[in-house]
Order: sequence, then C-alpha cells, then structure tokens
Amino acid sequence: MAWLYVFIGGIIEIGWVLGLKYSNGFTLLVPSILTVISLIISFFFFTKSMKLLPIGTAYAVFTGIGTAGTVIIGMLLLGESASFLRILFILLLIVGIIGLKLISSDEDKQHSKIKSKVNE
Repeated sequence: MAWLYVFIGGIIEIGWVLGLKYSNGFTLLVPSILTVISLIISFFFFTKSMKLLPIGTAYAVFTGIGTAGTVIIGMLLLGESASFLRILFILLLIVGIIGLKLISSDEDKQHSKIKSKVNE
C-alpha cells in the first residue's frame, strides 16, 4: 500500500507544480487555491508512504515521479524541448525510480514499520 501512496502523491505533485506556473506567482486566485489543495493532498499521500518505506527511497520516488511527469507534460502539452538527450535523461530517471522499487527489501519495510510504531 505504501507504494500506491507514494505513486499517488507523485502524480498529484505534477498537478501542483503545473499549478505554480498557472497561478502566476500566486496572483490568480483559482489556480492558486487549486495549487495549494494539490500540494496538501500530495504531501498527505507522501507522508502516508513514509510510514512503511525508508525516507530516502520514498522521497526519491516521490520527487522522481513528479519530476519525470512534469517534464513529460511540459514536452507534450507546453511545447518544451523534446530533444534526444532530454528524453534519454528522463528515461534514466524512470529507470532509477523502478530500480529503487525493485531493490527495496522486506527488511527495509519491516524496519520502517517498527520505527513508525515506536514513534506512535
């Protein structure tokens, strides 16, 4: 379930990052409100994931999803450069995210569970 939380948080992060662009420096009310709401929801899911995942892994995956997604949206919808190197490095980032997921061991998850129970 923790991976679902970090994935949802990362996807919603794309929304608030795009919202920062469209809020015009928080001078436009509706985009600003939507941005702040998206930010809160994104961090809610991110913090839920950290109860079960090591903080470094959770943060790297969360920001990696947000970064890759934002760059992809920028290329597809906002006319940003889609050069070979840019796509290559986004693919490397995605491979890194998948790699972190694959090497995340049950021991790390168990350690996080114990740590969160101690902190309750």
